[in-house]
Amino acid sequence: MGKYILMVQSNAVGGQDDAFNDWYDNVHLGEVLGVPGFTAAQRFRVKGDPVAGESGHRYLALYELETDDPQTSLDALSAAVRSGAINMTDTINTEDVSAVLFEPIGDRVVG
Repeated sequence: MGKYILMVQSNAVGGQDDAFNDWYDNVHLGEVLGVPGFTAAQRFRVKGDPVAGESGHRYLALYELETDDPQTSLDALSAAVRSGAINMTDTINTEDVSAVLFEPIGDRVVG
């Protein structure tokens, strides 16, 4: 079974960070983890100045997937959003969300 990471970068609508984070942590993560193939998730926020380059995003969510067909999981996620099974919020700036699926190309290295 393959392991993948879905990286989602996002921002809250101006002045709505508290409501955005409440929705993401207490509603959205659990609903996404109910989609077949999604096994874990963790959120992050920007700390300090960029180390290199510019992102423009304040928040990052990393979703772990374990599946032989990640596209089926992504399609199920999209269908759940469209059907309302996954509740979206108007506190997320939908115009600048970035979502990218990654697959491993080497072994995990631990120091």
